[in-house]
Amino acid sequence: MSASVDNLVRLNMSHWQERVDLAAAFRWTARLNLHEAVANHFSLSVNEDGTQFLMNPDKKHFSRIKASDLLLIDANDPETLSGPNAPDETAWGLHGSIHRHCSHARCAMHVHSIFATVLASLEDSRLPPIDQNSCIFFNRYIIDENYGGLALEEEGERCASLFSDPSKKVMIMGNHGVMIIGDTVAETFDRLYYFERAAETYIRALQTGMKLRVLSDEIAEKTAKELEEYTEPGKAHLAEIKAILTEEGSDFAS
Repeated sequence: MSASVDNLVRLNMSHWQERVDLAAAFRWTARLNLHEAVANHFSLSVNEDGTQFLMNPDKKHFSRIKASDLLLIDANDPETLSGPNAPDETAWGLHGSIHRHCSHARCAMHVHSIFATVLASLEDSRLPPIDQNSCIFFNRYIIDENYGGLALEEEGERCASLFSDPSKKVMIMGNHGVMIIGDTVAETFDRLYYFERAAETYIRALQTGMKLRVLSDEIAEKTAKELEEYTEPGKAHLAEIKAILTEEGSDFAS
């Protein structure tokens, strides 16, 4: 085996469990139709300061991504876009900026899912606490109201700067979509799943034209804190997804 091939194999085998978790999240996101064509991206930091990260390869459909496909990228490498396995320019602009500047964002998941994007398209993009799921996000999201075009480097840097408060794990990207951050793939994917569910409930409630039953700030905050401490279901969520994919004979973990 040549030195270059051996090095490629070594890179593709590094951080294997993280690769498997991320590949499972890609597959399930596609199954739930939360992605958009080949335009969305997930990333996961693998070093201490968060600047080296795994990310999906350019223009590969979420439903086909395997653990060994994931790119290992250095957010501080200015030659990233000139390499043979260069990521999508917008993925580099957005995720590279986040991992360069936001060490608390170990995992970042960006999608243009239907209901989150509908919410992001409203003049008032706030998510009121109308049910238990929406309480998860009470006072825990950012609304970006200054969309500036494709998330190339300048736009990516601007978006990353909005994640200055570590308690805010969701960015409702006005006129664009949603960005979810977290410590692990399991935590971040679970948050992505529940944000889309909460957004769907809210949008469908608005469609009835009837008055909403909005919870008090006190109850919403109490519920949010209780759910922050209730972490086991999030871990089990990803574990069950991987079990289902494995039982189906999926090649996600290859």
